[in-house]
Amino acid sequence: MKCPTCGKPAEWKDNPFRPFCSERCQLVDLGRWVEGEYRVPGEPLPRDPNEPPPSEHDLEKDV
Repeated sequence: MKCPTCGKPAEWKDNPFRPFCSERCQLVDLGRWVEGEYRVPGEPLPRDPNEPPPSEHDLEKDV
């Protein structure tokens, strides 16, 4: 099996980072999710009325 982050072979058995080849690749993938590089398609969620409006920086990321 190939690591989804770097493409190197990744051992499945006794690999605590599977499907990744290393902790580094696992954390790179997590960072991509956190930064919004990966998204799950679907309808936008309704805004929480108690949440402050998005900043200009947040709006630029959505473009």
